[in-house]
Amino acid sequence: MRTLLAAALVCAAAPALADPTDKQVEEVLKRDLHPRGQATMDRIEQDELQRACTDAHDNPSPALAKRLEAEQMRTIRYPEGSLIGDWKRGEALAQSGRGLTWSDKPGAPSGGSCYNCHELSPSELSYGTIGPSLRRFGKTRGNGPEVQKYVYGKIYNAKAYSACSQMPRLGTSGTLTPEQIKDLVALLLDPGSPVNQ
Repeated sequence: MRTLLAAALVCAAAPALADPTDKQVEEVLKRDLHPRGQATMDRIEQDELQRACTDAHDNPSPALAKRLEAEQMRTIRYPEGSLIGDWKRGEALAQSGRGLTWSDKPGAPSGGSCYNCHELSPSELSYGTIGPSLRRFGKTRGNGPEVQKYVYGKIYNAKAYSACSQMPRLGTSGTLTPEQIKDLVALLLDPGSPVNQ
């Protein structure tokens, strides 16, 4: 009898212990989040790429990933001229996490928040590890035109290179300007940058 009662309790409790469904998560977000300033509710709406990655648990089929990446590649807009800016401004951007919060002034420049996910400069003690280490990036890969184009494109829209990348689409979203992206390219590739020391 005890075994039967214990089994009944486990069966009754199982739904409460299960992971919430996508629909349940969406309902909670819509119920509990409220627009404030420039932080509007459109931020929780997924586009086709985000929905595909969610549905595939960030592991879409190779054919789907290839199609999504090709679509994202078409969104990258390269500026005329050099793709390398000023690494010192790039370092300030990498350090800055400001921008696009409800308390920020709309239109104010945003930071890149690069250190939240990446190791860059050897002198920085606090950095995230969601993304790969970028230390010595330019020293390892060089800074020729093809590398510049790759780095600019990756910052502009990382999903063009890996459909379900955790890295945000900083250019496509308008979070960073082309000039800011060029400064981050310089941070990664300039031989004088602390990243390459």
